[in-house]
Amino acid sequence: MNASRRKFLKTAAATAVIAPNIISSQAWANKPSETINLGFIGIGKQSGGHLGFFLGQKDCRVLGLAEVAKVRRDHALDRVNKKYGADNGCQAHNDFREVLADKRIDAVVIGTPDHWHAIPSIMAAEAKKDVYCEKPLTVTIHAALETLKAARKNNIVYQVGSQQRTEFGGHFRKAVECIRNGRIGKVTKVKIGVGNPAIPCNLPTEEKPEGIDWDMWTGAAPMRGFNHVLCPTNVHGHFPQWRAYREYAGGGFSDMGAHHFDIAKWALDLDETGPTTIIPPKEGNSGLRMIFENGIEIIHEQTSDPLNDVIFYGSEGTLYVDRRGITADPKSAVSSPFSGKDWRLENIGGSHRRNWVDCIRSRKRPVADVAFGAHTSIICSLGNLGYQLRRELKWDPKKYKFLGDEEANALLSRPGRGPWKLA
Repeated sequence: MNASRRKFLKTAAATAVIAPNIISSQAWANKPSETINLGFIGIGKQSGGHLGFFLGQKDCRVLGLAEVAKVRRDHALDRVNKKYGADNGCQAHNDFREVLADKRIDAVVIGTPDHWHAIPSIMAAEAKKDVYCEKPLTVTIHAALETLKAARKNNIVYQVGSQQRTEFGGHFRKAVECIRNGRIGKVTKVKIGVGNPAIPCNLPTEEKPEGIDWDMWTGAAPMRGFNHVLCPTNVHGHFPQWRAYREYAGGGFSDMGAHHFDIAKWALDLDETGPTTIIPPKEGNSGLRMIFENGIEIIHEQTSDPLNDVIFYGSEGTLYVDRRGITADPKSAVSSPFSGKDWRLENIGGSHRRNWVDCIRSRKRPVADVAFGAHTSIICSLGNLGYQLRRELKWDPKKYKFLGDEEANALLSRPGRGPWKLA
């Protein structure tokens, strides 16, 4: 993968690329009898769930696994062997580049910590492999744009794990349809109830156990001592709290925000743009405002509710939606049936992962296409930067730069470490 790596390291600053809905086809794509061979990069709690799903798909075959913790790598391989039997051809690796170099593999599922989303995504795109990647797409704005650029350049099907676009009882899809059809009038404000912005990592150094490649886990992030909170030492059933730390993720603000900001901009037809002004509170972790060119405000309201919420405020009512359900004031805004004249979303079924597989075959854009995921990730990054800098920021959503703020623009990317750098 050295040549491929050199190639993507030299890419210039990315810009969003407008592309048709149909992606250029691969030779086997429209043959239902053909098996889609999958590789997995990172196999923790979330990706372990993905592994179980794809092992259950008759038209998919898991042939590659990459995981820096031997205990999780061995456990995943054991699951594959129990499903397919011995000598099934699946290979397990410490280094994800071995999966990408495997020419048998058509597509990859990336379930790493957030700071490891961009580089494997870009290298997978250069290898012409379709991608399913967990949200939020990236930690930095530059990485989001580079990932989008690589996916478009190489015409791959790239689904971001924003499952609220398909699953959870269809509540969020219904909310989008209600807002688009003016059920509460003109929306001027949205409140997003999610957790805290990211903080610098302050965890103490612990003795690293055998069987964990800590250098690879750290990747492009600054090197620091091992801590099991970041990289659990077992096959864990929880979501590790690397999510809280700026070096690896965007805090609760980005973790659930990547879901809820995504729904807000989808409902408001703002999928591939961003705010022009970011106004953080002078103190505290709640109240940051993002104002768009059309005057709509999206406001972060910190909450301890694990399911969080999205609240739309319109000229004729209010609509509330979370993973438990949807309601409105007046209730008729969501209870009244849709008519044949109403704007409706395409019926794509209720499985986010299956939508990716179906789009791999049809070569259509998936419901959470990389362009949507990239711009949601950018919004999460803008909010985190607002909380970090604690001053009003002016943003150009077309040039992807802050206006008149060199300090803020210096934070659009990160220097990386060792070989793990983006141009």
